[in-house]
Amino acid sequence: MAGVTQLGARPAPSADPTQRSGYRTAGLGLALVGMMGATVSVIANFVAGANIDADNTYSETLAWTFGLSIFSFGLVKIAISIILMGIIVRLWFRADAIKLALAKLHGDSENAPKTTLGDISTDWGKATVTANPPKLLPIHKMARLMWRPMLVMGAMALTAGLISSFVWASETPGTEGFRQAAAFTQGIEFLGEAMLLSGIAFLLGTILAGLREGGGEVQSSLGLPVTTLKMPATAKAFVVLMMMGMMVMAGGIVVNFIGAGSFNGTDAADLISSARYGAVGSGLRRLGVVMYLTGIAFGLGTIIEVLRFQATRIGEVAAHQGHQH
Repeated sequence: MAGVTQLGARPAPSADPTQRSGYRTAGLGLALVGMMGATVSVIANFVAGANIDADNTYSETLAWTFGLSIFSFGLVKIAISIILMGIIVRLWFRADAIKLALAKLHGDSENAPKTTLGDISTDWGKATVTANPPKLLPIHKMARLMWRPMLVMGAMALTAGLISSFVWASETPGTEGFRQAAAFTQGIEFLGEAMLLSGIAFLLGTILAGLREGGGEVQSSLGLPVTTLKMPATAKAFVVLMMMGMMVMAGGIVVNFIGAGSFNGTDAADLISSARYGAVGSGLRRLGVVMYLTGIAFGLGTIIEVLRFQATRIGEVAAHQGHQH
């Protein structure tokens, strides 16, 4: 796999694992920038709230600070994504180091205990024993393919939303243009948020793909049967919650865009319609975000289970190699 050039993928054979991670530095730095942006937004809101009776800039301030705060949240999500890229690289360094260390034990694979191929039960759930490293599942391939475009499109949408928030702030409060700009800004900002959350979820899937591929490669390099944990229930919940969150959040965003194009008056009926669109869109967006985050929690839980399983398997392989030596 030396030809892999994808960002955040397996490092080149000549890479030095002792060097400091540029992903970690960049991710932490960007997270601090995002926190500063959110802090500026909060301070501006406090100032606007304290002077609500002194001038008429309250609504304008809430408009641009909304854009800045959501943009800042997005920066922190991008920072998390960058750090996850670094984790992918470090997991490959880990796999190569384990393979090298076990090979030095000089075990004799011909005298390895005979293992029946097929499904088995372990303390961490069902697993499969194969003669060769298992192929990646379709969800793993999709994760490796989709995380980068999702992050790029999410960053673009958030930037457009930030610009739109200043247009929103320039409109006169209570007018048709003000309400349309508000609905459009909220829709485009949360479209960016949905894409970034998808990017993070796909990066977690890429980590799981690397664990599956690397774990199989370590065992196969020693001439041993490859034991691979089957997709646990937490992984299935991760996929389902991510898909549901995407659909629910998309529904809220569509409501925002429909609302942005339907406000054509200032009478009571139009104001009621505006409030309805806003309430429905806001509720769906929040539910979608919660589903995304819950799915990400299940994804992280799956990574923990796979690491525990592989730690046990490494111990079994090391014990056998040491015994043969």
